[in-house]
Amino acid sequence: MLLTVTLNTALDITYRVRSLRPHGSHRVAEVIERPGGKGLNVGRVLAALGHEVTVTGFVGGPTGREVRERLTGTAGVVDALLPVAAPTRRTIGVVDELTGDTTQFNEPGPPITPHEWAAFQRHYEDLLTSASALALCGSLPPGVPVGAYAGLIRAARAAGVPVLLDTSGEPLRRGVAARPDIVKPNADELAELTGSHEPLRAVQDARRRGAHAVVASLGAKGLLAVTPEGRWRATPPARVHGNPTGAGDSVVAGILSALAEGLPWQDRLTRATALAAATVLAPVAGEFDREAYEELRGRVTVTGEVSAA
Repeated sequence: MLLTVTLNTALDITYRVRSLRPHGSHRVAEVIERPGGKGLNVGRVLAALGHEVTVTGFVGGPTGREVRERLTGTAGVVDALLPVAAPTRRTIGVVDELTGDTTQFNEPGPPITPHEWAAFQRHYEDLLTSASALALCGSLPPGVPVGAYAGLIRAARAAGVPVLLDTSGEPLRRGVAARPDIVKPNADELAELTGSHEPLRAVQDARRRGAHAVVASLGAKGLLAVTPEGRWRATPPARVHGNPTGAGDSVVAGILSALAEGLPWQDRLTRATALAAATVLAPVAGEFDREAYEELRGRVTVTGEVSAA
């Protein structure tokens, strides 16, 4: 069983408008609502790839109930979310159909009490006993300690469960120091962590800080990975246009699923790169264009070298 952790879950609301104009009034052409937060997006992609996945984190209030109701119909996803008193947040993405750009509004998360955080830690350790690999994803809601991911990584390592970390800021800095198996920052998160805007130098620095392997998302330029097994660059065949929200989550799903299947790094990066591009072509995060994914997977270019034994 694969496990994803989303401490700051959300109800994702996507509006599509013909053209987004500041200070203007807009008619919304389409409204889509989905369970959200990075780990829930990862979980839905994993399930679509045929994996059994359990999702956990916090949910609360009417928004949280809506998230759980919408998860119920998702084949392959087991709901192990933990109820809390405060309401789950909403995120709103506005897609400009003229340009293809997306403008995102993310509400703050629900305040988590010390009792609720302690209960989650016990719940998480129980779930680790059945997990083959896990992803820790997204921001931390108020009340959760900034070093929370570092503690969850140490618990996973003690249980022998490979862990992928996808977060930013101080939670990323502290999490990397706990030596996760993989970290997946984007270019901005990597620069904030290391102070370097040169991708290869920044990735190597992130590894020196404790990460076993680093896979950096470079947007339309693809992925850069530095691991103990080697160094690779994965590039999509062409730039795709659409809604990029959730593309990074699909990278996580691609890497985690391929890790669970025992595939080598070149195949992990091929899958992740094709999934990210196919997600841009889908209407909302947590989904991907299946036909495009199958076509792109055969056209991703992976270059690099294997480390000497």
